[in-house]
Amino acid sequence: MSFKINDKVKWVGKTDWELRTFHGEEYSTHRGSSYNSYLIKDEKTVLIDTVWQPFSKEFLANLRNQIDLNKIDYIIANHAEPDHSGALSELMKEIPNTPIYCTKAGAKIIKGHYHQDWNFVEVKTGDTLDLGSSKLIFVEARMLHWPDSMFTYLTGENILFSNDAFGQHYASESMYNDKVDNAELMQEALKYYANILTPYSSLVVKKIEEVLSFNLPVDMICPSHGVIWRDNPIQIISKYMEWAKNYKENQITLIYDTMWNSTRRIAEAIADGIKSKDKDLTIKIFNSSKADKNDIISEVFKSKAILVGSSTINKGILSSTASILEMIKGLGFKEKKAAAFGSYGWGGESIKIISEELNKAGFELINDGIRELWNPDEEGLIRCSQFGQNIVNKI
Repeated sequence: MSFKINDKVKWVGKTDWELRTFHGEEYSTHRGSSYNSYLIKDEKTVLIDTVWQPFSKEFLANLRNQIDLNKIDYIIANHAEPDHSGALSELMKEIPNTPIYCTKAGAKIIKGHYHQDWNFVEVKTGDTLDLGSSKLIFVEARMLHWPDSMFTYLTGENILFSNDAFGQHYASESMYNDKVDNAELMQEALKYYANILTPYSSLVVKKIEEVLSFNLPVDMICPSHGVIWRDNPIQIISKYMEWAKNYKENQITLIYDTMWNSTRRIAEAIADGIKSKDKDLTIKIFNSSKADKNDIISEVFKSKAILVGSSTINKGILSSTASILEMIKGLGFKEKKAAAFGSYGWGGESIKIISEELNKAGFELINDGIRELWNPDEEGLIRCSQFGQNIVNKI
């Protein structure tokens, strides 16, 4: 499959309708994804990125239908991660001397993956490549989200090939933002940012400001996953600037795991207390052993405070609670508050453990948390409701 973007540029990637997890099992892709590769035909012909290795033979067959492979003058590797570079091995068997333009880190990482010393041309921000009537301008985007990441801008057509920035794991036969369900699109774009780019938010702001300082017109943004932004493409840049600045909505998210539903009852009583105090607050409740972990992270990203609960087990906490806390810690959220809750039978260590983990994750602890012995009775549920009301007073 391929489709024409304009007279110079074609999409020659792969839509992966079946994909349900990404980065191994670390990222859920409920709506599939795409591996976007682009073919530019000017006086010179350029291929920007490839696809994931399982689709490499299909990719090459499709590419041959578009062009004699020997007529590809340059390959641009905006990112070395295997979902972008996976078909290089098959492609370079056919055209082994074709120069691959990438950052210095990109060359190193591609060699680390494929153990081939191909014809690498290392570029840095401001370097250009003349194609004839247009040229490519390279912009390093280090740590967005790998050390090698790079943007490529096509003059004349005013297209920014942004690689992982501004992307989404979103499969669609309508490959443009004005042709898909906008609610779905923005949900997937936010989830992508929250789960992948949050740790690099300060770099996102700096890089966007740097790119904007070049005063390059942007008529289209072509990311490496998901749909192309052609209708008001600046909207996703504006969203990134908003998301990168310690984003939060008027929301509290409760995350818990439970053995015999005692901690669930505590969570629901706390939520009732929150709602009774402030009806305008959005409240989300997730059982971390049953809900999708990346969807939970998206809601944490949107929240100004989170409450995390677990039963105590073997002087510790339940495994799904430990897992989601580890994810939260790695993402480095800022300017968010938190507190712990849970049930116990004798030791009751879970509250302390959760509070310590939240503190390590950079959250401001609202209080010491609340714990209830065994299954909370009516008085216990009232205490939990009051706990929720007090949370509202402190956020």
